[in-house]
Amino acid sequence: MSLARIVFEKRKLEARYGVAGRVAGLYLEAGYSVAMNFPTPNGRLSFVAKKGGETLAVDVVAGSVKVGPDVVESLVSKALSIKARPVLVLYGSGPTLAEEAKAKISEAGVKVRRVRLG
Repeated sequence: MSLARIVFEKRKLEARYGVAGRVAGLYLEAGYSVAMNFPTPNGRLSFVAKKGGETLAVDVVAGSVKVGPDVVESLVSKALSIKARPVLVLYGSGPTLAEEAKAKISEAGVKVRRVRLG
């Protein structure tokens, strides 16, 4: 995909889906193909990113919230139902991880990414 097309798709995703679209645009720029609001048997993911043989199940958390272990467990069950690697994206400086969530993340093998864009 050309650079102009990638920039166009990024802007379109951000306009349509807000914060989740902005994060999905970063994955699009990195060469992934994304599917927004992806339905799974266990709930809806923010988006799914695919590149090569790798599939990522991504949930985006924004705002001043404390992320608990229930969010992590939900993400893991959604990712397992579609055979993907779970990724939790914390958008901005607002979301924080509770200690119980940190323990669940380490035992479940969830990747945590923090995105801070201006």
